[in-house]
Amino acid sequence: MFDRLINLIGEDNLEKIKKSNVVLVGVGGVGGFVLEALVRSGITKITIYDNDYISLSNLNRQIISNIDNIDNEKVKEAKKRIKKINPDVKLKIYNTKISNENIDTLKDFDYIIDACDDVLAKVAMIKYAKENAIKIICALGTGKRLDPTHIELTTLDKTYNDPLAKKIRNLLGKEKIKQDVPVVYASNKPLNNDVVIASCIFPPAVAGIYMAYYIINDIIKE
Repeated sequence: MFDRLINLIGEDNLEKIKKSNVVLVGVGGVGGFVLEALVRSGITKITIYDNDYISLSNLNRQIISNIDNIDNEKVKEAKKRIKKINPDVKLKIYNTKISNENIDTLKDFDYIIDACDDVLAKVAMIKYAKENAIKIICALGTGKRLDPTHIELTTLDKTYNDPLAKKIRNLLGKEKIKQDVPVVYASNKPLNNDVVIASCIFPPAVAGIYMAYYIINDIIKE
């Protein structure tokens, strides 16, 4: 299934990709597209954490959702989808969230992919990754945006117009943790300040593709 990818990057690079072990925290709007792109790009060792369930409101943007799997565990539905793409993927799933209590379960991975929406979990993962020399990339805010052309791949210290990024920077700053973490975020201002976070497929899908690209490119450039 990877003949065309081999033509693009070479067989040696595909082998590097297959040997990489990644963990994805969050398999919703952004995380679902990260997972899809990684599997279709040759990643075969993946662990997923997410304690959420598919809802009707997910249908407008989350690639793992469909009308037949409403109320099902996201991790289980993600596994079903991935196994239909590449049954050789070694996929472990956990219907739980990452916190300080279980952060040590991330110790054996080459990459941590943060696609969750929990600020404290994001800070915990960034801190843990830095302390244990694990590569990490984080997704920031894509809600309340329509235009995907403002999605950028940069570092946390260079973000703006993102309230979520500001919260994370403040928390990291209090612990004197460097903010040079790779992130994907929307540089344009949110369209409104409503409590309900409006969303569509365009920004989260592009953010997910960017995150997967970052992982694949980092693997093969080594």
